[in-house]
Amino acid sequence: MHLQAGIASAILILCLPGLHLPGLENEAAAQPVLNAAGRPDPTNTIWTPNVVYGHTGEVDLQLNLAQPPDSPGVVHPCIVIIHGGAWRAGNRTMHDDLARELAARGFVAATISYRFCPQFTFPAQVEDAKCAVRFLRAHAEKFGIDSDHIGAIGFSAGAHLAMMLGTLDPGDGMEGDGGWADQPSKVQAVVSFFGPTDFGLEYPPESVRLVNDFIGGTIEKKRAQYQLASPAAHVDRGDAPMLLFQGTMDPLVPWEQATHMADVLTRAGVTGRVELLLGKGHGWMGPELVHDLEAGAAFFDEKLKVAPKRIP
Repeated sequence: MHLQAGIASAILILCLPGLHLPGLENEAAAQPVLNAAGRPDPTNTIWTPNVVYGHTGEVDLQLNLAQPPDSPGVVHPCIVIIHGGAWRAGNRTMHDDLARELAARGFVAATISYRFCPQFTFPAQVEDAKCAVRFLRAHAEKFGIDSDHIGAIGFSAGAHLAMMLGTLDPGDGMEGDGGWADQPSKVQAVVSFFGPTDFGLEYPPESVRLVNDFIGGTIEKKRAQYQLASPAAHVDRGDAPMLLFQGTMDPLVPWEQATHMADVLTRAGVTGRVELLLGKGHGWMGPELVHDLEAGAAFFDEKLKVAPKRIP
């Protein structure tokens, strides 16, 4: 299967006061489209939108779910898709097409929503992403999921959350109370597109403001929280293999964030790789995106797909 980048008919522009997030337009516009004859057809996948995966306070947490169309009784690995938007904006529907594409490739795929800052600060977004994974495991039989093989792919802030899913362990204190507490929330593979990895490192001024709102204060006042929110701070042996894509001209997430994470993963003995796109910013389209989406799908094939399993 070839994941080919297509330009959506409408490009999402965030109209928040004083805020422009470079790259989020590209994230919305770069939903992959399959149209070549003989390739899997994502329109044949089973589509279930607006599934409530958890409850927290007065907020219903929802996801959209795509399932492969074939093989009743066979379970498939699952991919959780997490949109970007500086932890404060964006929409799970931005990646509906990607979910369908992954389902056509033989995965169950869920694109999720989560609570936004500044109304909800860290660790609310991490708790929600973890709740989504627990929900999918709790309903593995219903949705045909191989609960031992779940991955996460994210973009920008969503990439940060995906990396947290791959590094956090039980007892890290970020499970939240959204539901399905009897299920584990860690994933077995991660693909990150330009995600921040360590909030203790230097960031551009605009990013500092965004991270302050996410954490709920400055690093001088909440240094411990900044470390807790950093995926790199939680890496140890046995964590999920990771594939990180990063542009070298990113105005929000310095490229050193990706290489720093590579150093930390290497020291812990975790496999994976980093791909630096020279001259690219916070998001990109064109041939590079086609290559990267295909590489990400192949990474999940390698790390998550095993011999077909049937529901007992």
